[in-house]
Parts: sequence; structure tokens; C-alpha cells
Amino acid sequence: MNRLYRTIGDRKLAGVCGGIGKYFNIDPTVVRIVMLLLLIPFNFAMVLAYIIGIFVIPNESEIQS
Repeated sequence: MNRLYRTIGDRKLAGVCGGIGKYFNIDPTVVRIVMLLLLIPFNFAMVLAYIIGIFVIPNESEIQS
């Protein structure tokens, strides 16, 4: 089962984009580029979504048993 989590090894800020990349099985760099491109027209919404993701998406070390 594929779970969404914030990555530890592939993080630049908080691991949200790295976790989304692993969840959808795409390169996290692509997710980061899309995030930056969407930041231009939707700056407040994207920053808010990223901050919410930091608090809502569990860290990789929290879900591994």
C-alpha cells in the first residue's frame, strides 16, 4: 500500500515535495518545478498548501515500524 509521507532523505525544506513525488512515483524535482511554476499565479495559496502539508502529512520516520 502506497502511503503519503514527508521524506527524510530527499528533502529540501520539509520533505513535502519529495513525499508527493514518491507517492505518485515521479521525480521529486518535477514536483518542485511544478510547485515553483504554480507559485507565480497562486502564491498565497501554494505557500499555505505547503505549510498545511508540513503539519498534516506525517514524517517518514513516524510511519515506519
